[in-house]
Amino acid sequence: MIFITQGSSEHSICVGVDEIAALKAKEAVDNTFAFEIAAKKVEPLIIENDLAIIALVGDNMKNHPGICGKMFAALGRNGVNVRAIAQGSSEKNISAVVAAKDVKKAINILHEDFFETSNKQVNLFITGVGNVGKKLLAQMLQQHEYLQQHLRLNIKLVGLASSKKMLINEDGISLNTWQQDLENAGPMDINSFVHTISSKNLRNSIFADVTASNTVAECYQELFEKSISVVACNKIACSSAFNVYKELKHKAREYNSLFLFETNVGAGLPIISTLNDLLRSGDTINKMQAVLSGTLNYVFNNYNGEKPFATIVQQAQDEGYTEPDPRLDLSGMDVMRKIMILAREAGEKIEMEDIENSSFMPPSCMQGSVDDFYKEMLRHEDHFRKLYEAAKTTGAKLKFVAAYENGKAKVGLQHIDAQHDFYHLYGKDNVVLFYTNRYADQPLVVKGAGAGAEVTASGVFADIIRAARV
Repeated sequence: MIFITQGSSEHSICVGVDEIAALKAKEAVDNTFAFEIAAKKVEPLIIENDLAIIALVGDNMKNHPGICGKMFAALGRNGVNVRAIAQGSSEKNISAVVAAKDVKKAINILHEDFFETSNKQVNLFITGVGNVGKKLLAQMLQQHEYLQQHLRLNIKLVGLASSKKMLINEDGISLNTWQQDLENAGPMDINSFVHTISSKNLRNSIFADVTASNTVAECYQELFEKSISVVACNKIACSSAFNVYKELKHKAREYNSLFLFETNVGAGLPIISTLNDLLRSGDTINKMQAVLSGTLNYVFNNYNGEKPFATIVQQAQDEGYTEPDPRLDLSGMDVMRKIMILAREAGEKIEMEDIENSSFMPPSCMQGSVDDFYKEMLRHEDHFRKLYEAAKTTGAKLKFVAAYENGKAKVGLQHIDAQHDFYHLYGKDNVVLFYTNRYADQPLVVKGAGAGAEVTASGVFADIIRAARV
């Protein structure tokens, strides 16, 4: 016997032996307790295979409170399930039984947490290398040394996928040559990509979704069940059915992983984190008013009737401010998703169909292809010019506003006069006004650039760093 432990209830005794001796040991014990087993006073011996013993050994461990807790917390954060534990009376050794497949990860975790003075290694997997993904990888390259020197973090890119190609390299993917490396990689299959991430079983793993893909969002639960944290730029998961949203958050808590999606609302602005800080500190959200579409704010800030409305929308798309399908922005659907996410984070059970949307777009513009969309906008130029002129004659500006109050949410185009907080909102800026018990008369305001690849990438990067520092 190389391991033994007994619960204080004395209802069970757990013994570790070499696997080759397991059947012999079971036969010997079952024969010895044959009468008790027949009388159902004890259960027959149960063999569990494919296990291994790891041990944390050190002098004076009994003089350092929290060693045991630190050990199991580190293993738990990484999804290493402990089947049995034992500690000698000398308190120089803590032994734990874990699955054999987790041994490499468990040893690396314990060495990193207890014995190494080098930086914490984080294994990062990224899906999506479009405008935002490329900026994210550039920011990671730029900040690599800073993170090592100041935060003691070594964020190693070990997985990368586009819509066509995928690459996983446990030794790390170069941030200088990733484009060439990905081009020479195998075809993309999201299920295969996620399965490989799970089978690699690397410590401190983080998955970053920088896509707008439904199939990628459907993989979050599988990742959580492997204790892999998810950072999502993709809004689909959090704006899907309420029970899906709640289940994902529950799974993340259950498996000691993080689900961070700051960039779902306001790109890199600290909107969701501010909302959560208010709630965690005991405040209550009574009302929210917001301009949440950098695209629509950019469009209405630049449209004055001199150029066609369609041209301004195309310009916003060329600048990288719109969703891949700009109709999501122009229809108000993207703003509906965002105010719903904020309402849900505030504790409201709300679905998309519960949100009132006063659309300003002619219905024909929302049919057909994206090319048809632009053609129809040109055909309806008089409609857009009338909207602009109606606001201009009253000295107001057009803003697409989202509001939440008393459990109800709505979005729509509004005339904003010069006295309103939203009047001086320029470019692609977003703004959120939080009216709470503490901020009843003067709202808490979060304002800044709410669209663009650079700021969105910075928000994703910040969430990755938050997840890495846990």
